[in-house]
Amino acid sequence: MTSLRTPRLTLRRWREDDLEPMAAINADPEVMRCVVDGSVRDREQTAEVIARWEREWDERGVGLFAVEVRETGRLAGFTGLTVPDYLPEILPAVEIDWRLGRPFWGRGIATEAARAVLHFALRDRGLARVVGVHQVGNDASEAVMRKLGMRRERETVAPASGAPVRVHVLEA
Repeated sequence: MTSLRTPRLTLRRWREDDLEPMAAINADPEVMRCVVDGSVRDREQTAEVIARWEREWDERGVGLFAVEVRETGRLAGFTGLTVPDYLPEILPAVEIDWRLGRPFWGRGIATEAARAVLHFALRDRGLARVVGVHQVGNDASEAVMRKLGMRRERETVAPASGAPVRVHVLEA
């Protein structure tokens, strides 16, 4: 079972008891405003996507980790690696991604978790290049990408949503 630890966090595979807190995160319009078309997700959609993330681990050897705050055991959201099939122009690529619930914003959790994932990507998975994609206007995600040492590579449009996005890259 793949898991990572940081000073404050455990990044691990998904468990059944993660469904309710992740569904609450996905149901928050403020959290979801810069995700695809900005629509919230219900419990059933969250269960489907968690199952897809778990399959991705099994099929591709990368996936999205549940991010647990070690001190409290609370699920903060996710971070990890995924293939950005929604943006064919940058394929082949592996993307670092994250989403946290609002109570966890502004505490450095996204940066701490993403640093551990980048280390995992480059060292354990042997990736030479990792991309990060965010919707234009999602300044918080862009700031995390900068803190991680990623550089802006291009601006484009996500085909499914028509949203302008920026692609950042980190090369080993």
